[in-house]
Amino acid sequence: MLSPTAIAIIWAVGLCIIGGLMTPRADWYARLVKPSWQPPGWAFGPAWTIILGLAAWSGVIAWEAAASDAARLDVLILFGVNGVFHLLWSPLFFKFQRPDWALGEVVFLWASLVAMVAGLWPISQDAALLILPYLAWVSFAAFLNLTIVRLNPRPQAAQT
Repeated sequence: MLSPTAIAIIWAVGLCIIGGLMTPRADWYARLVKPSWQPPGWAFGPAWTIILGLAAWSGVIAWEAAASDAARLDVLILFGVNGVFHLLWSPLFFKFQRPDWALGEVVFLWASLVAMVAGLWPISQDAALLILPYLAWVSFAAFLNLTIVRLNPRPQAAQT
């Protein structure tokens, strides 16, 4: 059986790899109008690696601090739900080229992080605090997503 640390590493690395594979940078993205304050493209990989590494560490701490099987199940559910919403954003934005759909989805990703902080707090405050950089980054990314949607309105359907 895999250790909690191994599972947390697989979760974090899996999210990084799958998220990266679902983030094709096409000419479409290069043509988008983006705000001047958007971080350079090279910064996203290291940022996600650090953030998901902290989240994995949070998962290990929470798992080990959980006082019961029910609490451990809560940890799994929180991280599982977050993983699903984490993986949905990139294909919506990049593959389907729909920043507007991604903006709708990021609300659920953000809510999953708030749920993680709230759900982990009674188990381990340290574990909950390690999620805060992830929450801050997704909050920033949501504002960036919103700005891109505003700067790049989709063409209206032709009037007949």
